[in-house]
Amino acid sequence: MDRTSGAGATLIGILCGMGAGALWGLVFLAPELVQAFGPLQLTIGRYLSYGLISAILIAPRWRTLSLKIGRREWLGLVWLALAGNTLYYILLSSAVQIGGIAMTSLVIGFLPVAVTIIGSRDRDAVPLSKLMPSLLLCAAGALCIGWQAVAAPLSGAAGAQATGLLCAIGALLSWTGYAVGNSRWLGRLDSVSVHDWNLLTGIVTGAQSLLLIPIALVLDRTDHSGGAWAQLAGVSIGVALLASILGNALWNRMSRLLPLTLVGQMILFETLFALIYGFLWERRLPTPLETAAFALVVLSVLACIAAHGQGKARTVAAVA
Repeated sequence: MDRTSGAGATLIGILCGMGAGALWGLVFLAPELVQAFGPLQLTIGRYLSYGLISAILIAPRWRTLSLKIGRREWLGLVWLALAGNTLYYILLSSAVQIGGIAMTSLVIGFLPVAVTIIGSRDRDAVPLSKLMPSLLLCAAGALCIGWQAVAAPLSGAAGAQATGLLCAIGALLSWTGYAVGNSRWLGRLDSVSVHDWNLLTGIVTGAQSLLLIPIALVLDRTDHSGGAWAQLAGVSIGVALLASILGNALWNRMSRLLPLTLVGQMILFETLFALIYGFLWERRLPTPLETAAFALVVLSVLACIAAHGQGKARTVAAVA
């Protein structure tokens, strides 16, 4: 479907973005659910499951689909799988386990700013000056989200906090590259459905996770119980199905319906839902700063939608 097919397409795209954010927010909880395992093991478990499920779902259409994918597309998938899945999740899991959910959410919360700034350079994009109110609200919301974690006394754990922060920044850079690259690939590949592109990404990601197994065996020789392995398997399959299969499918659908400058804003929903799940997990209500962050996130998205609506109105008037 054409990105500019009207208000209906924009609404569907936003709903898909919200759904993807709700499902992706679960990945922030996964490291807390299986703390006995490190980031490499979490990544391998999730993406082996993602790859196997993808292979099963795509098998009936493989012969026809493989004819549409050439060497250039496969290389693109390798890069997207690494930036958006394998490397990103290793860095994200490390950041959550070392620095905590709040600090990681703060850094990942700047994803919309990075993606929107890059998208503003696209042809026919809404000018960056029109998006500035939305970007400022986004930045303010992200600062509110992580302020308590960053400003709190570190109790001698400055080294760990710094390491967690570096991992979170690495995850930010990695996923920014994925968001921009994936949106542009989907814009070029009209012959491949968003669902099939997601499954192809899953197959490549699963292959990459196989390469991590020897590294994980060397780095972690901990003797885990059968129950712990079963818990890792359950969390991995659950995250693969909900976040990687369903969440990515919604995100890819949204990426074909919305311009990159608006796609960037949709990433805010991942941060928003990650915090909601964190509150439920910790059995507490949000603090005043966190409440302010929710309001700023909502206002940021609404401001971005309004800016795009004004841009379309001007385009229609110019054509008329």
